[in-house]
Amino acid sequence: MRKILVTGGAGYIGSHTVKILGEKGNKVYVLDNLSTGFEDSVLCGKLYKVDLLEKAKVNKVFEEITPDAIIHFAAKIFAPESIKKPLKYYENNLIGLINLLEAANKFGIKKVIFSSSAFVYGNPKKIPISEDSPIDPITPYGQSKAMGERILRDFSMPSGLDYVVLRYFNVAGADPEGKLGERKKNATHLITQATRVACGHLPELKIFGTDYNTRDGTCIRDYIHVTDLANAHICALEYLFNEGKKDIFNCGYGKGFSVKEVVDSVKRVTGVDFPVTEASRREEDPAELVAETSKIKEVLGWEPKFDSLDYIVETAANWEKTGLKNK
Repeated sequence: MRKILVTGGAGYIGSHTVKILGEKGNKVYVLDNLSTGFEDSVLCGKLYKVDLLEKAKVNKVFEEITPDAIIHFAAKIFAPESIKKPLKYYENNLIGLINLLEAANKFGIKKVIFSSSAFVYGNPKKIPISEDSPIDPITPYGQSKAMGERILRDFSMPSGLDYVVLRYFNVAGADPEGKLGERKKNATHLITQATRVACGHLPELKIFGTDYNTRDGTCIRDYIHVTDLANAHICALEYLFNEGKKDIFNCGYGKGFSVKEVVDSVKRVTGVDFPVTEASRREEDPAELVAETSKIKEVLGWEPKFDSLDYIVETAANWEKTGLKNK
């Protein structure tokens, strides 16, 4: 039985991954400060309420459990906030990673999966975006992820660490069984906000920018169901345990939908014609982010099961109607 430490495992993506890890018979340990996560979202394993900035406490957890591998989700992730509070993002996302890697090295853990982001690409010049596209982030959040990747690469050379970096595109939806979903009240994801408006939890949806050089003037994004993304981590874990070496993979479906197309999907799926307000562009928003996904399928053997915008929206809307957040 493998022992897997999941940092940020009480959060949105982390909790979905913890659920699948448990279902597959792994012994799961979750390290989370619960700043944006929820204790009752951890459906299996043991939870340690610890912040990665608390170095001594992190080392104590490692001394107690000595995991076989680490999946590292814990990070601050709101790009607009990172522009206003860059030092907060660099401290949390980079010092936390360094403390984690030092503990891993001290206790001989050689396998790490790192949550990165399509934001490392900035404003890409070519769509779809392959893993060898230029790294040129335009926000402190994106920069913190790019720097985290560099720290992993540099540290792996003297330490012998093997790692997989997963660059997420736009994650959305909820557990098909209805046990988990996005619970943060201030979640900024488009599908989450749109389904909350449709379900009456928010008064209106605001969309930012209608003058981009895209097919309808709004931003285009590659949306991936959260359960498919969680399963990508399981594939990455198997890859590392089967002597896979250092590598980087995009996590998306390879097709993009505009903001207006997402709004139309939410209205169609929910049957609610909710109010939408148009606002000016945000500086942190690239016009288009769509993944080239052949590498993750070929190397990790990952195959998406929920590659449908309407299905993603349906699971998100069902969660907004009936999920834990409303109990």
